[in-house]
Amino acid sequence: MYRNQNPYILGQIFKMQDNCSHCGLKYKIEPSFFYGAMYVSYALGVAFAVAAFIISFLFFGSGLMTSFFAIVGTLVVFMPVIIRLSRNIWINFFIKFDKGTAKRHQGVVAPK
Repeated sequence: MYRNQNPYILGQIFKMQDNCSHCGLKYKIEPSFFYGAMYVSYALGVAFAVAAFIISFLFFGSGLMTSFFAIVGTLVVFMPVIIRLSRNIWINFFIKFDKGTAKRHQGVVAPK
């Protein structure tokens, strides 16, 4: 889905392929389509923050301030992954995978 598979190259984090190489789906469905992924990103961020809190506070017995720093550190480190994952989840809310389309386009490589 993305031109560069490494999400930690921050200059290219939002650069997407024009079409799916497997089925030919056009990713940019309409202008500003992926703005809705911000809502998914918020939910994923909360999930990562809760997980960081549980791991630091309950498992390691850290204080609240240390848990806060663990949450902030987790969100900073995983933000590129959260951004891309939220875009993938968002597009899957609206586009369903069709095996027939994939079979018709099998062997046909979309232009880069």
